[in-house]
Amino acid sequence: MSYPLPPSARAWQEKVRRFVREELIPWEVHAEMNNGEIPKEARDGHFRKAREIGLHAISVPKEHGGAGLSMLEQVVIQEEIGKVTNALGWCYHSTPPWMLDACSPYQMETWVKPNVRGERHECYAITEEDAGSDVDAIKATARRDGDDYILNGEKWHVTSANHADHFIFQAKIADGPHKGAHCLFFVDQGTPGVSILRTPAYTHNYAAHHPIYRFENVRVPARNRIGEEGDGMGFTYDWFRYERIGIAARCCGAAARLIEEATAFAKERIAFGQPISNYQAVQFMLADSVTELWAARLMTYRTAEEVDAKVDVKVSHAQCSIAKLYASEVANKIADRAVQIFGGRGYMRENVAERFYRELRVDRIWEG
Repeated sequence: MSYPLPPSARAWQEKVRRFVREELIPWEVHAEMNNGEIPKEARDGHFRKAREIGLHAISVPKEHGGAGLSMLEQVVIQEEIGKVTNALGWCYHSTPPWMLDACSPYQMETWVKPNVRGERHECYAITEEDAGSDVDAIKATARRDGDDYILNGEKWHVTSANHADHFIFQAKIADGPHKGAHCLFFVDQGTPGVSILRTPAYTHNYAAHHPIYRFENVRVPARNRIGEEGDGMGFTYDWFRYERIGIAARCCGAAARLIEEATAFAKERIAFGQPISNYQAVQFMLADSVTELWAARLMTYRTAEEVDAKVDVKVSHAQCSIAKLYASEVANKIADRAVQIFGGRGYMRENVAERFYRELRVDRIWEG
């Protein structure tokens, strides 16, 4: 079943699909058996080839050095990227678009433009031990001290921190007229007072880790503050919207890959004298999976079109959240069915269904 995509989106879909199939998927099992890692030359090759096909800074306007793609085009790309396991699809840079309007000229030159060019890499230090989806429950603080701020707090699940050279740190203003309001800061790796407490092991095998960091009396210049005191939550919500629709799209891609792989296996697997695809129990699982994927894709694509049409931000926030909720739950159900169809093979780490069964679980958790 197809969706009436514009020619530009269809071209991106075909180009990225070929890249994922030919360059990324062949490395899945190697990555799985090596803690998410593949040889450096292979990884560098993925980044280089991604850039050669234009897969770089896809959300950033062309005047800022990006590809300037529509949200629908980005969703189509993310769906294809979602078809590969072990985060091998994280092979291109995509600066969060909210930074372009939020950051000062100094911040644009110091962090944002180098990030767009792929020379610097950010990570988000928002979540805390007792503050996940309820971001307002964070305890991290920022206290003004002359021309500086003093930052304190402990941050969990700082995704990709081992590949980043700076943090985007979220805190509450400790005192003054904006006490309790949220604020974001750029903090460079290596700034005195920043320490890594530990790097937990997670269900998935990703080369990008999710360490726990402590920020203890970290002094940063006021020019590192993003926007004004109190703007932080608005920027975070903007980022959440962008990430949630991306998760929805990647879940659609994972579901499509699982359906394709499980269907091919069911046609070849002989049990009691005939392919298991002839049995209603298997047919029902595949039929339900195709139906739910179709619904998730319609929801995700339509949400992207609404973003491109600049629908009211509150409506967009709800739509992105709904798409993320539905698509992530659908992908998890389809992964479970795929494991069942593959049987014992589906419980082997070398099998795509087993990997997605573990990896997709987090999509119902992160980004709220």
